[in-house]
Amino acid sequence: MTTHPAHHPEPSTPSLPTLIFIPGAWHLPACYGPIIHLLSTKHNFRCVPITLPSTQGDPCATFKDDLDATRVAIAAETSAGKDVVLIAHSYGGMVANSAIKGFAKRDGRDHRPPAAAAEAYPAASPNATGPPAGPGHITGLILIASGFTLSGLTFMAPLFNRPPPAWKANWSTGFADLALSPQALFYHDLATSEEQDYWASQLTPQSLKALFEGAEHSYAGWRDLDLAWYVGTEADKGLPAWVQRFGVGVARGMGPTKVRHVELIGSSHSPFLSRPGEVTELVMEAVGSFGFAVDTDDAKETAAVAVRTELVVWPACRLWEPTTWFKFGVPLTLGRVVGWATAGFLWMRGGW
Repeated sequence: MTTHPAHHPEPSTPSLPTLIFIPGAWHLPACYGPIIHLLSTKHNFRCVPITLPSTQGDPCATFKDDLDATRVAIAAETSAGKDVVLIAHSYGGMVANSAIKGFAKRDGRDHRPPAAAAEAYPAASPNATGPPAGPGHITGLILIASGFTLSGLTFMAPLFNRPPPAWKANWSTGFADLALSPQALFYHDLATSEEQDYWASQLTPQSLKALFEGAEHSYAGWRDLDLAWYVGTEADKGLPAWVQRFGVGVARGMGPTKVRHVELIGSSHSPFLSRPGEVTELVMEAVGSFGFAVDTDDAKETAAVAVRTELVVWPACRLWEPTTWFKFGVPLTLGRVVGWATAGFLWMRGGW
């Protein structure tokens, strides 16, 4: 009698996740248009852009309003069984990090809250009760020129509530006023001045409340994930590259999430407009690293071209390249030390 070996089916690869795009301060979701077009038409992703209430001309709009709008969109996808990857820019990173709460899955374990904490987790609507429903989860986070949020801090808290030189707090109107030309601040590497002028014309008033208030709603959601990606912008005039590198170091020091860090050389604060092809392929590579089946041949080909032309680097301190000691090594190492200290403080506070 002939015996046949038992057949063990290959583990199935999850279908493509929904990509939810969260813009930064002053920006409408249209800024993601170029990469959404590429991701949806070329790679068949479902893309959901979020309009933040704090950018709709209402000085009373809060961080909680932005958070609720994002969580409603996430819940709509996860309740339909779709996994979600969040892509966030600048201030939007704080919204994305905080929105992860209760939707994540880490090490194969569900991180949804118990029913006793239901009131803290709006599900299908801001007024809904109960933890987020549905079989889907947030499985990945991609931050673009943004930051890793710490629980219990407002967006401006790390700056001691002092606006940077790029903008001023106009408390008489309730909006954040840009003090520098947006063309130079956000879009200086766009191909033409006409493009720069167009995107500058699309900026909207930004509510100060969202930037200075809402600490009770902020959450370090990236720590609930196995892996997060950070896309840095080397020539950024809005958020200096050394600050971005320091932030990555802090996140790596705090753990436990693995942080993959890539940097676009010569990029402004808005690479989704000036470098849509490269950003699209980095998103593809990131989604693949989150465990989804993507067109990896395209991603590898584009990445190879980028490396050959030195447009994309993986920031690291290399012994044989002394310039990297200061460019990458110093901010990443200092950040990691701060991250270790922060993690230790939080551990001791939790024990106490």
